[in-house]
Amino acid sequence: MASATIGKLSREEFRRQKDLDAARKAGTAPAALDEEGKPINPHIPQYISQAPWYLDTGAPSLSHQRRPEQEQSKLENWYDRGAKAGPAAKKYRKGACENCGSMTHSKKDCLERPRKKGAKYTNKNIQADDVVQNIAVGYDAKRDRYNGYDPVEHGRVYEQYAAMEAARQKLREEEIDKQTTTDLAVVRKVAKAGKAEGKQGDPDFGSSDEEDADEDKYADAADAVGQKLDTKTRITVRNLRIREDTAKYLLNLDPESAYYDPKTRSMRDAPVKNVPAEEAKFAGENFFRYSGEAQDVQSLQLFAWNAAARGNDVHLNANPTAGELLHREFREKKAELKDSTKVSILAKYGGEEFLHAAPRELRQGQTEDYVEYSRTGQVIKGRERAKTRSKYPEDVYVNNHTSVWGSWYDASTGTWGYACCHSIVHVSYCAGRAGIAAAEASSAQNLLTAPPPPASNEEMPDEDPVEKVEQNYSKKRVGEGDVKLDKDRLAYALAEEKKRKGRADDEDRYGKRRKGVLETGTHDVTEEQLEAYRMNRRMAEDPMANYVDEEY
Repeated sequence: MASATIGKLSREEFRRQKDLDAARKAGTAPAALDEEGKPINPHIPQYISQAPWYLDTGAPSLSHQRRPEQEQSKLENWYDRGAKAGPAAKKYRKGACENCGSMTHSKKDCLERPRKKGAKYTNKNIQADDVVQNIAVGYDAKRDRYNGYDPVEHGRVYEQYAAMEAARQKLREEEIDKQTTTDLAVVRKVAKAGKAEGKQGDPDFGSSDEEDADEDKYADAADAVGQKLDTKTRITVRNLRIREDTAKYLLNLDPESAYYDPKTRSMRDAPVKNVPAEEAKFAGENFFRYSGEAQDVQSLQLFAWNAAARGNDVHLNANPTAGELLHREFREKKAELKDSTKVSILAKYGGEEFLHAAPRELRQGQTEDYVEYSRTGQVIKGRERAKTRSKYPEDVYVNNHTSVWGSWYDASTGTWGYACCHSIVHVSYCAGRAGIAAAEASSAQNLLTAPPPPASNEEMPDEDPVEKVEQNYSKKRVGEGDVKLDKDRLAYALAEEKKRKGRADDEDRYGKRRKGVLETGTHDVTEEQLEAYRMNRRMAEDPMANYVDEEY
């Protein structure tokens, strides 16, 4: 690949550059390296690898083809709505809003109610300055419709719908009381009078559940649906599962019980096996599937398939009547042939007395099927339902491993690996206990031997590295629970907090950051630093913050 140059090359230099590019493409010469030390592919075209004149640095590089990294805000970052920057001013300031007196916006952008005389002329009720935030909204945050939404505001919607439902219920009860011509209204009045005598002062009377139950109970007195519909009479059709019914998957919470398909809401087998199907609340869908005329339809379908396989023109859906007649004729001929065969065999060989004997299982009292039951009647061993297996190979271990990939999780680094050797490299060779010992020796807790350098010229008190690691990787937040503070560290943290506040006051006084002042430190916050911040925090909202007793 031709390296970028600033000046014009001579003929000899151009020839040498061409030979070098050809050698790099052939693999005899090493590839060029960019400023990050990464090799550059020599087969990249020159119009891509060569930088423009305004981005040319004189060295081979592909940085002009990469997108510059930009710091984007997180999805949860949003504006602090309604935040005010300190107390309000007492007098109007030049350049402030003429309507409310705030310095953060103008009169045309003011969201306050337009006053008859603005704060510019009255110097009364001047609003505090708003907190102006510059948030770089990313692609996802810009298109998130719920970004910055407060879920507490949804409580107003609940209150509004509850009031509407109460008003609708009251109107419905008044309409029911006015109806005296239909039988349904008479029955409701009698039921209401009975409930009023039995339950006086019951706040739950007149609920939608009781009204629906009354309508379902006396729906025969109403007009038929689709024939003559009375708009004043409402008929509830129970086409879905009512709330009193128990879901199928809640009848038995054992994971080894009957399989439940959530997509089709079907459970073929019985969830409770130690209860007879006639007495169970739900005996499985196969119990209803193989009851009634379902078995006759299946035998008819099987006969049609077998007849079509033998060359006969029988189709159950195209001509169901012909299929039913042929199946009936087939069963009659089969029964006659079976009876004639049975009579001929008995007449020739005899043994009719053995046909009326009890079954072998009852005579001997045992079977070849071994079944064990528990005290509650559940099957422990024997005649169990076959477990569903995946089509992918299971329990297959590679490279001398005794566990599968993903069976171990390292909480310190957030990576997955093998539980047998604590290796985080996929398809690696198992090292056994030696690998576990090596992984523990190279962990962050063992490698951390010294605390970070102090933020200033003063010496930071020694801090236990084990406590710092536990603070970084523990789920307990800083400042929670029983806090133990070290006096030396607290004094050091108070001094650093005073220095930081002094720098902040200088920035507010001069309006910009002074040159040569660098803020150094780490991202870790200790208990002492948090306590120092709390002790030096300004309580602007405290009404007693600036109180001075004049008597002393």
